[in-house]
Amino acid sequence: MADAPWSGDTCSLVEAFRAGERTPLEELDATLAAIDASSLNAFSFLDPEAARTAAATADTSQPFGGVPIGVKELDAVAGWPATEASIPLRDEVADRDSTKVARLRHAGAVPVGLTTSSEYGGVNLTYTKLNGATHNPWDPEHTPGGSSGGSAAAVAGGLITMATGGDGGGSIRIPAGFTGLPGLKATYGRIPKGPNMVMASLTAVSGCLSRSVRDIARFFDVSNGFDPRDPYSLPRVEGWEAGLGTHLDSLRGKRAAISVDLGRAAVANEVREVVEEAARWLADEVGLELVEIPIRVPEVSYEWALSGLGEILMRLGDRWPDCKPELTPQIAFGMEMAQSMYGIETRARIESQRVRMNETMAAVFDQVDFVLASTNPDVAFGSHGPMPDEIDGEKVGLGNNGALTIPSNIYGNPAVSIPAGQVRGLPVGLQVLAPHHREEWLLDCAFAFERARPWPLTAPGSPA
Repeated sequence: MADAPWSGDTCSLVEAFRAGERTPLEELDATLAAIDASSLNAFSFLDPEAARTAAATADTSQPFGGVPIGVKELDAVAGWPATEASIPLRDEVADRDSTKVARLRHAGAVPVGLTTSSEYGGVNLTYTKLNGATHNPWDPEHTPGGSSGGSAAAVAGGLITMATGGDGGGSIRIPAGFTGLPGLKATYGRIPKGPNMVMASLTAVSGCLSRSVRDIARFFDVSNGFDPRDPYSLPRVEGWEAGLGTHLDSLRGKRAAISVDLGRAAVANEVREVVEEAARWLADEVGLELVEIPIRVPEVSYEWALSGLGEILMRLGDRWPDCKPELTPQIAFGMEMAQSMYGIETRARIESQRVRMNETMAAVFDQVDFVLASTNPDVAFGSHGPMPDEIDGEKVGLGNNGALTIPSNIYGNPAVSIPAGQVRGLPVGLQVLAPHHREEWLLDCAFAFERARPWPLTAPGSPA
């Protein structure tokens, strides 16, 4: 009987199963006990009986054979709640697995339950009227970020080794940065969405929260590849885990620019120092040629927010506007603003700003192969919010909170958050951006960092 959930990464847990050091059922029981005892509020729903059935028959020869995983609340699992973390949808139930969940099941994973998310994935704070606040395992007074906050809290908090995530404006990278985990946002379409894929603003991608780079690579081995229910999904690419570390020689001499704030965000001075040191260290370790180029991404937070609200209205249907009091203030305000302002002129502005962002990012990658930036403007803020409106005593707009991550969602290029250190006892992430279809470069950069400067796999004091 395992006293606590596995303290290593997902890949080493599979190795332990195969070596007979513990069984999937033992790990599941330890996981469920830890979740029950946890005050992180990282899960909104558990299905222990179905998980026990799956664990009892798990084939540990599979890539994730027997591994308990969390599924982000915005992902579909047949028979589980499909609430979008929103009270108006609290009685909705998914009628099928998402493509990603189905592929994870096929690879032997054992879904345990739904991890908490911000409502409709709309903000980088996991606090909803449906579920309350989710807490950062590094300090429960702080948020793990959002929207994949429950996934990050569960993994960094020692409850599970892996959980699914999604990133439409930084929702994998932001919580990864806040909780000391690696987090990769892939090229748009790398992992298919669907069934019933919604195009919406063409910014959101699927991925995971995990403790190691090889965990991410294995997740991509299992999950990537075209699916006809997502016409924008990309062809399958093999060998993510097998290729780890094999691209480092080819990266030597590639050009990189350090732009901690991307010319747009206000970044706390202490965070800036940690990120700049980590960026210069990584460039030296990998052999990148640092160059100085002007980088200033457009301000698109307003357009980004408006462009995704149509999908929320689609989900709410005729519940809106009567359901307004049941929504979190940010979503209710956004819906009202969109309803009063959205029209052909607004649509033209959104498209104009998307073109500006695409041209700006393309021009940057015409000159360099990597951009090294901060993942977040500061360390994690309070678990109940509000989102910060000042940095180092200076006032900033709410758009500052996504200014470092949204550009890669608009442009569709991959970016990874790498644990770089701590400030005031909380994690700081180094974000590395690369051109489209170059996830393997980013994984190798993160892998090189991990080997030389390993990060804590879980937060201090976690049960694992």
